Amino acid sequence: MSRRCELTGKGPMSGNNVSHAKNRTRRRFLPNLNDVSLMSETLGRTIKFKISAAALRTVDHRGGLDAFLAKAKDEELSANALKVKKEISKATAAA
Repeated sequence: MSRRCELTGKGPMSGNNVSHAKNRTRRRFLPNLNDVSLMSETLGRTIKFKISAAALRTVDHRGGLDAFLAKAKDEELSANALKVKKEISKATAAA
């Protein structure tokens, strides 16, 4: 199971733990991932994602899941999110 946000592609980063004596040891900074269910107004159902807290705030800021996916770049999205994006675009084109 990868520790990667399904909507933004945010993943683990590496850096250093620095002690008071300036000794450096390698460490990992993990993203703050949460399991959430987001409602799609176009599809009329909820979709489960594993996204970062920052991505959740961005989804709210942009006006919901449909608006977020419309602006999102395809290379940042997971396979599941890309499938949902295509379903939403098909539903809006048909309507």
